[in-house]
Amino acid sequence: MNRKRGIILLLAAAAGMTLCGCGHQAEDTGERLVGEEEKLVVYTSHKEEVYGPIVQEFEERTGIWVQVRAGGTTELLEEIASQEEAPCDVMFGGGVESYAAYQDCFVPYRCSYREQLYDEYASLGDYWTVFTELPIVFIYNHKLVSEQDVPKGWKELMTEPWRGKIAFADPGMSGTSCTALSTMIQVLGEDEETVLAEFAMALDGNVSEGSKAVVDEVAAGTRLVGITLEETARKRIAQGADIAMVYPEEGTSAVPDGCAIVKNAPHEENAKLFLDFTVSADVQRMAVEQFMRRSVRQDIREAVQEDSFVNMHFDMEWGSEHQEEILSRWDELMK
Repeated sequence: MNRKRGIILLLAAAAGMTLCGCGHQAEDTGERLVGEEEKLVVYTSHKEEVYGPIVQEFEERTGIWVQVRAGGTTELLEEIASQEEAPCDVMFGGGVESYAAYQDCFVPYRCSYREQLYDEYASLGDYWTVFTELPIVFIYNHKLVSEQDVPKGWKELMTEPWRGKIAFADPGMSGTSCTALSTMIQVLGEDEETVLAEFAMALDGNVSEGSKAVVDEVAAGTRLVGITLEETARKRIAQGADIAMVYPEEGTSAVPDGCAIVKNAPHEENAKLFLDFTVSADVQRMAVEQFMRRSVRQDIREAVQEDSFVNMHFDMEWGSEHQEEILSRWDELMK
């Protein structure tokens, strides 16, 4: 452990204070033990099982004290956009089409490992750095639905047999669901209003509380099918959940999630170090081996055997430009 970090922890223990969350945010006395040059505030939409090991390793290697606030992608981005002063240094997690929609909230930074990353989803102007590639998939309860009967594509998912049996998180809170709406509109090639109306009807008023609830509901049989990320499905399958996974036959998006430095971040130099760290070889291997995600580094992805799927061309510019309109229309339909 970094000597400086060790001293901070010993002092914290001696003072009997509480260390909160992954970032070990200390209360009152503890906060004063850390100078501003040693702090970093991260907003993240990742689950703790993802951000926790990364933040802990970053703290160990750098001695920087990280304070974490977790929440939904859209929720956190809206908070960042609404504040006059930057409430955090880094936004970590959420599809990069959402970052494009909130680009004015970020400052450009070309990370140290840029040449090792795939160019496909690179940010024009380096307003964000990609973290992992995230295909959207269908899941189904394999005890209640046979492999032959499961909906094979987006259009079939919207047919009468599946009405009211689909688990889908609120896109106003879930970045995954927001990307899924944009994906189905683009891949089906139909007008936005038609696709949103048909899918809203297919849900029959049922909206899951969050991404975790989607998998929980399908695994429990409360809903028969659901829309989630490949990595989420893989993890729960490995844990023994009664679900299986299918890639939509028309194609699906594999939009990366990202990491970006917030404009006027109070700890900008530490934020740059964190962005570099997220795409370092060690963290990207962790993403593949521990988080069951797809790396964005060319040297790592080439060494990993992965399932194939029809990767549609996701128009990120269209997605970001229409995101507010899509969410607004979706709210109207669900009401």
